[in-house]
Amino acid sequence: MTSPLTVQTDGPVQIWTIDLPDVGNAITGRDVIAAFEANTDAVNEDNAIRAVILTGAGKIFSAGGNVKEMADRQGMFALNAIDQRRAYIDGIQRIPRALGRLEVPLIAAVNGAAIGAGCDLAMMCDIRIASERASFAESFVQLGLIPGDGGTWFLPRAVGYARAAELTFTGERIDAITALEWGLVSRVVAHEDLLPEARALADRIAVNPPHALRMAKRLLQESISGSLESTLAMAAAMQPLAHHDAAHEQRIAKWRSK
Repeated sequence: MTSPLTVQTDGPVQIWTIDLPDVGNAITGRDVIAAFEANTDAVNEDNAIRAVILTGAGKIFSAGGNVKEMADRQGMFALNAIDQRRAYIDGIQRIPRALGRLEVPLIAAVNGAAIGAGCDLAMMCDIRIASERASFAESFVQLGLIPGDGGTWFLPRAVGYARAAELTFTGERIDAITALEWGLVSRVVAHEDLLPEARALADRIAVNPPHALRMAKRLLQESISGSLESTLAMAAAMQPLAHHDAAHEQRIAKWRSK
């Protein structure tokens, strides 16, 4: 059986591709959720991997939830309200938890529409690069729903409260240029240049020592939800580890030789 999340490893960089064309790369299936968890754990255990690129196969980044299953009351949507609550916790909410513990930088290469939970998935990444064909919609309210996957936590941190409120309360779609203007993505590139640009950025990241990268990412994460004091305390604990890392000593020796 083909994996719903294909993995290509090229040196220190991995490319994860959501490959579910029949359902618009929806991310609500148990197989794709388990794949995110398994790939995250594998990368965390492999210090040779220094960056991951996440993209979608075909024309869509991710349509988010499986609307057909909602309409047909299939799967978790056939459950009563109490059981559905547990299905969200044990289902799609495992993805933000998994990506939240991914130790290396994660780059979203948004190749097309990122809708609902697909938009939120892009927000879970550290950096977002968009194809000129990309679009984004926090579309839940248009179906009478709310972001059940953590979107109300991720989106304001990406674009600020006011922009997040506009996207969440209207459910309307914005194009790649608007996403760039709002700070939702770092850059917009020609469609054919999307993966090469994402790879070039990953390579610029991957030239740096792996342990320093992983600790720097953890500090950035702490700065989002923690206090200044907790971030300083963590930095004070991590920096001596960096000072005693062989990679640091090699970089200092190289600097000295110049």
